[in-house]
Amino acid sequence: MPACLVSAYTLTCAAGTGLTVLRKSLRERRSGLRPNDFPHCSLDTWIGRVPGLDEIRVRELEPLWNSRNNALAALGLAQDGFLEAIRVACERYGATRVGCIIGTSTSSIGRTEEGFQDSGDDGSFRPEYRQEAVHHPHSPGLFVARECGLKGPSLTLSTACASSARVFSSAQRWLQADMADAVVVGGVDSLCLTVLYGFDSLELNSSQPCRPFDVNRNGLSLGEAAGFALIERAWEGSDSAIRFAGYGESSDAFHMSQPHPQGEGARVSMVSALRRAGLQPQEVDYINLHGTATRANDLTEALALSRVFEEGVFAASSKGWTGHALGAAGIVEAVIAMDALTTGLMPGTLNLSDQDPEMAYHICRNNEERSVQAVLSNSFGFGGNNCSLVFRSGS
Repeated sequence: MPACLVSAYTLTCAAGTGLTVLRKSLRERRSGLRPNDFPHCSLDTWIGRVPGLDEIRVRELEPLWNSRNNALAALGLAQDGFLEAIRVACERYGATRVGCIIGTSTSSIGRTEEGFQDSGDDGSFRPEYRQEAVHHPHSPGLFVARECGLKGPSLTLSTACASSARVFSSAQRWLQADMADAVVVGGVDSLCLTVLYGFDSLELNSSQPCRPFDVNRNGLSLGEAAGFALIERAWEGSDSAIRFAGYGESSDAFHMSQPHPQGEGARVSMVSALRRAGLQPQEVDYINLHGTATRANDLTEALALSRVFEEGVFAASSKGWTGHALGAAGIVEAVIAMDALTTGLMPGTLNLSDQDPEMAYHICRNNEERSVQAVLSNSFGFGGNNCSLVFRSGS
């Protein structure tokens, strides 16, 4: 696979707004999960809600773009000098040569919910909710491209929980096809009633903070996040310390919500990513697992791991910090994984006390810090959508 650079990245989630706070939370093992306090929701569950988001939305968003999801995107873009990195890329290549690919599951459906709740006596939307740029799936891609001043191709991907992992593979293909010289990739998904009650109807919400791979795990903790990365072709003189080295994609075609019982799709995606990256399994230092804390997902992911990796590779889930951000889960895990190349911090699995004895692979509980040269990030979604990403040190 042609070399691609990750020249900038950022993440805003329940565990931290921006990388500085996030790194502190990871190092101190301080979770961002809290008892459900989402407005108009009485479910007994824990969520990963981004602090202060609603206040920012009221103060700063233009009326035509007003939605909780777009507010989260704006907050995420404002961190870690990311907008400045985009400005530099646009100066280098021209704004028409910088593309945008954003992953999401719900887009701005929370705003649509508000429109129905506040509708007139005849059921019609009030004028403030008549927002053509908000009430459709492509809203995040359009909003991010607009905020960044991008004039290149724009795309919003929605392949369940693999959405914002697949943005990386699509960006690589755009670069290879000469559709762009650089691509802003990312994911934005915000909490809303459709998500909270939808997962409750599937009996997947946990009444406690999620416990990935634990014998007593009983479901997931839903979260929200906005994360972004700038992908460019490798160019002489770049000081980027991170390379996007490979991706693997597969589809189970097994069940709408259950993974393949032998983890076949997950195995294929990991093997494909390693092959594109030119790596052997033993050369990977850290695997950020999808690890949602549901009974089926964790069991099959551990089985798939055992079919690809020998014991000893550091493998853990970070969802105990962030919750499961659905369409933004891929970028959350990708950023945490690639940041290990910068900091050397490999987060363990928060809330894992006793690993399920049925697991076929050892899952790491405690954090570890050391030199990290290659990482893999897994994202597996409903409908059998699987994506694995490999990042390597550029030094």
